[in-house]
Amino acid sequence: MLAINATFIGQFIVLLVLLWFIYKVVVPMLAGPIEARQRRIAEGLAAADQGQQSLVQAQVKVDTLVHEARERAAHIVDQAQKRANELVEEAKAQASAEGAKLVAAAQQQIELDATRAREELRKSIAGLAVAAASKVLEREIDANTHADLLNKLAAQI
Repeated sequence: MLAINATFIGQFIVLLVLLWFIYKVVVPMLAGPIEARQRRIAEGLAAADQGQQSLVQAQVKVDTLVHEARERAAHIVDQAQKRANELVEEAKAQASAEGAKLVAAAQQQIELDATRAREELRKSIAGLAVAAASKVLEREIDANTHADLLNKLAAQI
């Protein structure tokens, strides 16, 4: 059996005092940094969770913005295509109008040239008729009579 004597009781009291000292002094000194570290770890985990949520929200926002940007780009491309088609149609219409003007001007020039040719032909015919009449009559007609005959002949033709 175990013999309980004064040394044993003294050692037991020293052990109890040592345990009380560790519990009152050393444990709080070690518990403070441990608790601080646990708080930092908990805060880090909370920040990581919040960062993950922020990342998910940012990804959703980016996806939304990209979708909107693509829609806007498609809309702008459609508008540009419509405008290009309008410009082509306007150019066609303008070219057609310009072509019609050129055709009308050419037609007018043809009519003017035809009228001039007719007038020159009338004058030539009148001159030939006067020359033929002059040969037939074997006499020369004076200038006034000649002009009157030409005017009458031109009016008849």
